[in-house]
Amino acid sequence: MFTLSPFSVYEMTQKNLLTILGVGNILFADEGFGVHFVRWFSERYLLPEQVRAIDGGTLGYALLDIICNCEHLIVIDVIKLNDAPGSMYRFTRDEIESCLPPPTSAHEVKFLDVLCKAELMDDLPHVVFLCIVPGYYGDMYLEMTDVMKNKFEDMEKQLLKELAIHNVVPEKI
Repeated sequence: MFTLSPFSVYEMTQKNLLTILGVGNILFADEGFGVHFVRWFSERYLLPEQVRAIDGGTLGYALLDIICNCEHLIVIDVIKLNDAPGSMYRFTRDEIESCLPPPTSAHEVKFLDVLCKAELMDDLPHVVFLCIVPGYYGDMYLEMTDVMKNKFEDMEKQLLKELAIHNVVPEKI
């Protein structure tokens, strides 16, 4: 019979304090900003043990375990608003719902659908979105526009402010 040591059980049930989750599709230019930014940020900072930076891509429901395994979630993503490309916004989960278009298909899984599933499981962390308005998206194109590339440092400042709220101070590499 296999048994877990108390240490193993503790590790399995212990939630991370905070997860930084970059989402988006890197095949569609600026749509991949969240993924590209999290990769960029991870190369510049060491995070404390209870903080993770994750490239969530377009994984949909496969992100449930990551989402449900933290107390606080900071999502980096694009938001398609009628504003200048590169404009940045901070939203709570409730605030962002009013800014999003209605679903286009019953088969399309949106990130908020994943959060709703986590809520139904009674495992939804506190969520904050740091979003940026994309300049180009829609057609397949692997490069982000210069406007978006030049916004990494601005998003970095916003993320560091958000982390400071949770007393998290990453170490610059």
